[in-house]
Amino acid sequence: MTTIDADSQSAPEVRAQHAAEAAVPAVTGDPSLIGLPSFIVGSVALGLVLVGYVSAASVGASLAILVAATGLGLVIAAVWAAAVGQSAVAGVFGIFAGFWLSYAMLVLGLTHDWFAIPAADALDTQGLFLISWLVVIGMLTLATLRLPVAYTVLFALIEAALVLVLIGTLQESSDVLRVAGVVVFVFAAVGVYLFFSSASQATGGKALPLGPPLVH
Repeated sequence: MTTIDADSQSAPEVRAQHAAEAAVPAVTGDPSLIGLPSFIVGSVALGLVLVGYVSAASVGASLAILVAATGLGLVIAAVWAAAVGQSAVAGVFGIFAGFWLSYAMLVLGLTHDWFAIPAADALDTQGLFLISWLVVIGMLTLATLRLPVAYTVLFALIEAALVLVLIGTLQESSDVLRVAGVVVFVFAAVGVYLFFSSASQATGGKALPLGPPLVH
């Protein structure tokens, strides 16, 4: 059909069509310039909650950031990454968008009784959430072993933070949750370093050293 349609057009029309298609700019750029800051701001907000910057009754204090900035920003970054053919980056940003948005949904659902979960099962519900994401983040950590080591360190720290949050939640230990908050700040700092590397390249500079991969 394409050949027939092309043959039915005059040569000038075909050339004009090709010129119009060539004039459409290809999607380019680095989606991490949106994805990393979106991830960082959510991490800082969650870390502040965990270390007790707000009271335990204000567990929803971070939700405005997690939904409107982190979740939305990561969705945009995932779409952008997919558009430029960065499948692995799109997958990571999309997965973390799911994590932050589902965390916000969990908090809102439990505090507003959206899911009709009995109060006696609220703790186990949080455990279910954390264990499920521990599996996925652990999978991502192993999948990054062929990437520069900075990425593996980032995911390993996220996994460690989730383990600590799981322990602190199930044991109802504010001390363990504070330690988890500190680990969250550490992986947020790694995210900042990765962002500076991307920003340096985007502004004409060189990438920062990210370390050799653990698996070649």
